Amino acid sequence: MGAIAAALSKHGDDVVPIVIAMLEALVHRGAGKQEVITPNRATSARSPDELRITCSMSSSVSVGRNASETNRRDYEPLTFMKHCAVVFEGQAFPQHPTYPFSQGVASHQHLPYKTARTLLRDFDGHYAFVAASSNEMLVGRDPVGVMPLYYGETHTLYAVASERKALWKIGATNVQSFPPGNMAMVNREGFTFKPVSTIRLQPQRKTTMHEAARRLQKLLEKSIQERVIGLEKVGVGFSGGLDSSVIARIAQNCRVSVNLISVGLEGKNELASAEKAAKTLGLPITVQTFKRADVERELSKVLWLIEEPDVMKVGVAIPFFWTAQMASKRGCHVLLVGQGADELFGGYHRYLTVYAKHGARKVAETLYDDTVKSYETNFQRDEPVSTFHKVDMRFPFADIDVVRFALGLPIDLKIESQNDGLRKRILRQVAKNLGIPAIIADRPKKAIQFASGVDRALRDMAKSKGLTPREYVEEVFRTLYPWTRE
Repeated sequence: MGAIAAALSKHGDDVVPIVIAMLEALVHRGAGKQEVITPNRATSARSPDELRITCSMSSSVSVGRNASETNRRDYEPLTFMKHCAVVFEGQAFPQHPTYPFSQGVASHQHLPYKTARTLLRDFDGHYAFVAASSNEMLVGRDPVGVMPLYYGETHTLYAVASERKALWKIGATNVQSFPPGNMAMVNREGFTFKPVSTIRLQPQRKTTMHEAARRLQKLLEKSIQERVIGLEKVGVGFSGGLDSSVIARIAQNCRVSVNLISVGLEGKNELASAEKAAKTLGLPITVQTFKRADVERELSKVLWLIEEPDVMKVGVAIPFFWTAQMASKRGCHVLLVGQGADELFGGYHRYLTVYAKHGARKVAETLYDDTVKSYETNFQRDEPVSTFHKVDMRFPFADIDVVRFALGLPIDLKIESQNDGLRKRILRQVAKNLGIPAIIADRPKKAIQFASGVDRALRDMAKSKGLTPREYVEEVFRTLYPWTRE
């Protein structure tokens, strides 16, 4: 993935230098040229420093872009129209031979309002876009929120960016995550949001396990096919468990070379289990072990990337950081992972507590709430640590059709009762339908931070300094972002 940064002045001042400064904070994203765009001109360079020297443009509205290595060649990410420039970053599905904004454009005050609405309503994927006219911006983010995007303001301007650090750098306050499936009109009065394609709580449909599993399998096959199309090989973050095995088997059926990747600290039994599962599936696997010293060494870098002093998020992000690192070394620039499945199908043990206290209906509402919040709890944590290694992390379970179908399933197809130790029943049935052995399909879930040993390492490191894990992580975080101290 690449990066987007954009700014609009509240008072008509030149914001091009501000956008260049934001791009400088995002230089680790992508591997292509740096671009600065105004409504009728564009310039590019190999680095923000070179842009700062060579750029002679000025404008009260400007968009910057750090080009993505994995953008398809038939997607033109920069499009000029009458009085307007559009920048798109990410991938939209279904993929068309022409860039979505180059289709019939219907303008709203010189901005492609209707085209942007059509993109959000009809296209799945992971993307963000900014359209800039002489005095306005139109901003949008994919319906599930896989592509990170934030917004904020200073005393003099409004801005959006792919990571918070770009907004913090220019002094923006109250930086917030841009709501998925929304468009925002931005002018000198501020942000005006309009929901276009958001996730809604679905009424539960009556269906059988057989029919629901058949339909879910078809949707997952479509999701994964779209995410690997045009690739010769793909990496799969692999634990040897249910979610990653389903992804691996379907990807294998898509006639793409599948490379399984499993990481963890030395001595973890889960790595041996992953190797056995890979052998059962008949797929090659790369297993990489790490030491506690590696956790300590990567902690600052991962905190800098995820921009939150959250112990649980760090415990997940570090294994994903290593997985993306290994994918890059294997030449896999796209990495499929199973994030989102637990929220959709009831994978977490805590759902049993909800079931016991409040019943199945409350479980359905909780799954919905957790799925809607996945962009904050999962994707904007995981995408940056992968992008750092120039690897495009893709989430097949975050496909909008998969999400909407899963949320409308009866709870008993996910969790049989308040005592269901396995849960995710329908996904386990899909696995068996795919020919995945029961020893894998019925394997109990173990969270990656515990399975990899990273959580234990973080606790030991904190204890050695006389701190709780939370205090330890916050202390390191404040050295990276001291202005965020409350």
